[in-house]
Amino acid sequence: MFYLLSCVIISYLLGSIPTAYIFARAVMGIDIRVHGSGNVGATNVARVMGKRAGMAVFALDLLKGMLSVTVIPAFLAGTFSVSQPPDLVYILSGMAAIVGHIWTVFLKFKGGKGVSTTAGVIAGIHPFIMLGCLAVWVIIFAIWKYVSLASIAAAIALPVLAVIVVKDTAFVVFCGVICLLGVYAHRSNIKRLIQGKETKIVKSKKSQ
Repeated sequence: MFYLLSCVIISYLLGSIPTAYIFARAVMGIDIRVHGSGNVGATNVARVMGKRAGMAVFALDLLKGMLSVTVIPAFLAGTFSVSQPPDLVYILSGMAAIVGHIWTVFLKFKGGKGVSTTAGVIAGIHPFIMLGCLAVWVIIFAIWKYVSLASIAAAIALPVLAVIVVKDTAFVVFCGVICLLGVYAHRSNIKRLIQGKETKIVKSKKSQ
């Protein structure tokens, strides 16, 4: 019990690290929350600071997700003398990291939309499903040029792929919850998409 709780708490704190906010402060001395869309995520960093900066933040957020389901459970397993972490540990640790990214304790519970951190979590648990979601993202973006629409489509594809590939009830439910979180986090984007006001391709600026 203490092992599981420790994994969840540490994964939440790891996911809560506001990499976009820290990166923007460190590189340009700005508060990313008052620039662009105001979102604390890789897409807004790319919009404000350029594609390279956005890619760097995306990679860091993805790494948070991967570490939450790989390094943290393995490291704490040794500390608590757990020989084989149960699947529930990986699922709840990954969920905690995603929740931490969306509702970060370090920024009054207002974080990013969780796309990159979710990608890291799924890549760490089931890389094949992550590749499937990535394929959906690329196809949707290539056709319609909306980052938000592609992210929503990938989120919806996640539980579908989980049912087809894994067929494990706990993991399917986990993916279903992540899907709902992803769609919820993009509710403002959905509204703009319906109104025809959503920004298509990220405008690039040179990273500084």
